[in-house]
Amino acid sequence: MISKIWSKVMVLIFAGCLYASLSTAAIVDTVLTYSNAMKKQIKAVVITPDSYANEKELPVVYLLHGHGGNYADWITKAKGFEKYADLYKMIIVCPDGGVSSWYWDSKIDTTFKYETYVAKELVEWIDSRYKTIKSRKARAITGLSMGGHGALYLAFRHQEVFGAAGSMSGGVDIRPFPLNWNMSKRLGSYAEKPEAWEKNTVINMLHLLNPNSLSLIIDCGTEDFFFRVNENLHQQMLYRNIPHEYITRPGAHNWPYWTNAIKYQLLYFYNYFSSPPEK
Repeated sequence: MISKIWSKVMVLIFAGCLYASLSTAAIVDTVLTYSNAMKKQIKAVVITPDSYANEKELPVVYLLHGHGGNYADWITKAKGFEKYADLYKMIIVCPDGGVSSWYWDSKIDTTFKYETYVAKELVEWIDSRYKTIKSRKARAITGLSMGGHGALYLAFRHQEVFGAAGSMSGGVDIRPFPLNWNMSKRLGSYAEKPEAWEKNTVINMLHLLNPNSLSLIIDCGTEDFFFRVNENLHQQMLYRNIPHEYITRPGAHNWPYWTNAIKYQLLYFYNYFSSPPEK
């Protein structure tokens, strides 16, 4: 008798779990966008909540990949993270930023215009095809490593587009790494074009921020090779009285860290989206 009752209980538990998983299944699509600036089609992953059909309009988080990655990284390497689209009722967009674009419009290689693509063309493309809230107050951007740099870089330069921004293990000061990650192919060598490196590194762009223009969250592990530059950015932001959330904890430059970090970033953006509208 006990075994039969236990079997029924297990069936009910399994059915409940199955129902829960099916009833909150975010929709993951791979779409083909277009960049007029680069004259090419570019793939992106778009994640919409299961309730999308019944929603009027939703906020959007743009989530950038790192150097050597692509549009599919977040889906394939941070298993299950798409559930946050359901939990927080938001659209998540993961664009392809090129293997090593650093999300700049390169003056050295004009085939790389990823600032224009992400901050202008992609936002317009998404807004024209999805039920988005078409306001900076309903847009956030974040990313990991190269994408953490890219998210802050784009948000600082396009405060009319994004209301919140984040970075996970971001390369927020590129100057200590002049020979790494193909940056010289986008900016020129540091020795020959130091002014380009000084101008296009996030830590030197804080003067661009309008007062209280961006809601900011920055996260980096203590064993990360970008930890020191993130600490320096944090200290400069404190010195300038720039409000921001700064998270640091044990961790390295890897997917276990980012898989954990993304849940804090998306919760932060959810709270930002839920706050009273700007006056």
